[in-house]
Amino acid sequence: MQKIPTFLLPILVIVLASVMAFVVFPQFKAPPEQHTVEKKALLVEAQFVERRSLNFMVESQGVVKPRTQTTMAAEVSGKITSVSSRFITGGFLNKGEVLLEIDPSDYRVGVKLAEATLASRKAQFSSEKARSEQALKDWQRLNSNSGKPNDLVLRLPQLAEAKANVRAAEADLERAIRNLERTKIRMPYAGMVREKRVDIGQFVSPGTPLGTMFAVDMVEIRLPVTSEELLFINLPAFSEISSASRPQVTLSSNTRGEVTSWQAELVRSEGVVDEKSRQIYLVAQIMDPYGLLGQSQQPPLSIGTFLSAQIEGKLVDNLFVIPRHALTNGNQLMVVSTENRLEFRQVEVVRSTPKEVYISSGLNNGDRVISTSLATPVEGMPLRVNDVPAEVEAVEGDVWLGDDSQETSVAEDPYLLLDIVTDSEQTLSAEAEGGDT
Repeated sequence: MQKIPTFLLPILVIVLASVMAFVVFPQFKAPPEQHTVEKKALLVEAQFVERRSLNFMVESQGVVKPRTQTTMAAEVSGKITSVSSRFITGGFLNKGEVLLEIDPSDYRVGVKLAEATLASRKAQFSSEKARSEQALKDWQRLNSNSGKPNDLVLRLPQLAEAKANVRAAEADLERAIRNLERTKIRMPYAGMVREKRVDIGQFVSPGTPLGTMFAVDMVEIRLPVTSEELLFINLPAFSEISSASRPQVTLSSNTRGEVTSWQAELVRSEGVVDEKSRQIYLVAQIMDPYGLLGQSQQPPLSIGTFLSAQIEGKLVDNLFVIPRHALTNGNQLMVVSTENRLEFRQVEVVRSTPKEVYISSGLNNGDRVISTSLATPVEGMPLRVNDVPAEVEAVEGDVWLGDDSQETSVAEDPYLLLDIVTDSEQTLSAEAEGGDT
């Protein structure tokens, strides 16, 4: 018998040991224990829903603008000799108050010349009238039985000319007086100065801009809305708008974390669709925005302020109001069944906003709508429900697994829901304690 070479013995020993380890020894090992994994129900937040009546609210925004704004201009020429101390940017002036005065010397002289001319023309007219009357008497004395005298005999053309000269002189005097009055530039309404363009000593001519003013009796805010949003606003026709039927608007401004609000009325629609934005502009008004006329108790509202607006819409009945993020796959909601299992519902949406949806059918009073976002929802999956009031919205994107104290974000672990057990039981094999791996 041929002997095995000595250098092959270690190799044969290793081969035999490997065969024994992988073939023979496992036959004597105890079978692995079977462990049944307990079902884990997903903890979600849900809110009870009830039908209710409400007013639709349409959100918009706009900038406060004056309803009346005027650029004042000089009507006569001359040097500015005086300026009101309140003729400054932001200054308030009452109606009829003098802003500035142009040198009136030449215009006073003009009035005197016009008065003298008028007196002369009246004297000429009186003279021609007397001559006409005397001509008639002379003609009657010489021609008592020969008909009616003509106009030339009675000097009627000369009388008409003298009368026309009187009227022209009266017009010249009226114009001179008006030009003298125009040397004082007066405020056309109670308002504020937005821009001052001239000052004392400056020479102006007719048409020279003096400043820009705006009335403080009322301001307007143009609020853009889409044609779809306009359907939810009860805007009367122009001929029917009255103070009693005007929709109310709540305006607000957030300045350095402090929110200030104002109440306004929606008075009209501009009636024109913007060609670029395809939106329609509604106009809201606020009376006495600065509180200078004693007609308002609201906080002062400055021209140019950017405001957010909530427009009061139509009154509707029997609608469910659901957070916008609860709506999935078009018009589908996730609802907790009576057995605390996930159920999908198709609903009819009347209106949808970035925050809320209004539903007319597909839900019942007392239903629990899930407000938690689920990565892979399965019909019929078991749930543990944390009910919240209808007015409280769950945090979007957060779910809870296992203990209530353990919070995990779906965004952080997209495979989180792989641990959820459905109706079919799953079993896992585990090696016996102390076994090989």
